[in-house]
Amino acid sequence: MRSTMTGLLMAAGFTLVAAPALAQKFEPGEQSSLNMQVLSHMPLGRVFTVADVEIEQELSRPYAYVSRLHGTTKDAGTTIISVKDPGRAVKLYEWRIPDAAQHHGKGGVSNKYFKVGGRYYDVQSLQFDPGTPDADAGAHVLDVTGLPDTSKVVDLGYVRAADTPGGFQSVFLYKHADKRVLMFATTTGPWVNVYDMARFVAGDRDLALVGRVPIPETAVQPRTYDDMYVAYDPGNKRDVFYGAGAGGYYVYDVAQPESARLMTSITGGAGVTRGGSISPDPTGRYAITQTEYQYSPLRLFDLKPGLDSNKVITRPTGAWTADWKGLSHRAEVRWPYAFVASYQDGLQIINLMDPSNPYTVGLSYTYDGPLQAGWGGAADPEKHFWDRGVKGGADNGAFGVDVRNADGLIVVSDMTTGFWTLKMDGFQGWNGNGWGLPNISSVQDWDNGPEGAVPPRRVS
Repeated sequence: MRSTMTGLLMAAGFTLVAAPALAQKFEPGEQSSLNMQVLSHMPLGRVFTVADVEIEQELSRPYAYVSRLHGTTKDAGTTIISVKDPGRAVKLYEWRIPDAAQHHGKGGVSNKYFKVGGRYYDVQSLQFDPGTPDADAGAHVLDVTGLPDTSKVVDLGYVRAADTPGGFQSVFLYKHADKRVLMFATTTGPWVNVYDMARFVAGDRDLALVGRVPIPETAVQPRTYDDMYVAYDPGNKRDVFYGAGAGGYYVYDVAQPESARLMTSITGGAGVTRGGSISPDPTGRYAITQTEYQYSPLRLFDLKPGLDSNKVITRPTGAWTADWKGLSHRAEVRWPYAFVASYQDGLQIINLMDPSNPYTVGLSYTYDGPLQAGWGGAADPEKHFWDRGVKGGADNGAFGVDVRNADGLIVVSDMTTGFWTLKMDGFQGWNGNGWGLPNISSVQDWDNGPEGAVPPRRVS
């Protein structure tokens, strides 16, 4: 389905294509487009205790991991859910921060899993305020190889960063071309930490930190990253870091993560003072970006001019929004689609074939609470959120989204309504080679690395 509302974003100089402004205006039975199927829904507790979501990619390991924010009941941690039957999601296991009442801060925000040495692990990022317990704890690691037998889950403890108290807002686990499994983690300092996770799980905690990706000294304050993405560039045989944070977005060559090299940046553009998240397409040419403020659209940038000449990119190629009054949060690209967690506008799926004119092809509203009831500003956290003076914000609803490439299963985490599994008609899975593109997404080949990402050449 194509969007029906078009407007002109004068400051940036591009046409903005949007979906109908239907949030909380739909009739019963019209919460999804006709091509979407809601398979299951699991509430997970109080509002604002649900953050990101990650799903394992092997069909034999049907596990999803939901990050849990701190909340009024001290929920900081991870909830593990089985989607063996996608139509009947089942809660398997929960890890919570010990002595929760003594901790203050966001809690668990970002979650990723990885495989090394034939075993599977889950990483939960953590953020606790300086001066409170575990302020130096950036992430918590579980060995989840033994699932679904929860008695075999092993707690491996914390990844700590004492020099930057306040924890990690986001983590990204990446199988590097040099065969290492690396964790990239945002910090409260002017850099992203890079950890060798094989060293961590082997107990070499002091040697696990192997590099840092800086944010340029010219960036505005606070000079930190919010989120990032790492992918292989098969055309140039290099590993590439895409960071979102102070001033915009930064692209680094991390073929040697111990000495990252800045290649280009997206800064100085209209309406972009801080990057929220960034996700490139499989070729690394186009990037879909988010900025964390209400009324901001997702912007698409062509990175090629910057990568070819090392110059700064300032002007977007195109933009999209679900509702101009709202805010989108995070995108998972499976070209030609981007699956977007759009806060109060739920799950939105857009087509990126023409980066200058992205359009909506599917949607499902996971959030059905009051509009403009965003996160933050609560005078009394024991009251219901609509009585807490939380007004004027769009950051409530669909927070995270992930896609299982093997069969196209979509999972969404919603800050108010919990965990969802969905399918889109005609989308039975994704492999970039089927589109004549590198098979590159946020999904990692933990056994082989990125070498098999490039489609074979056609023989005439």
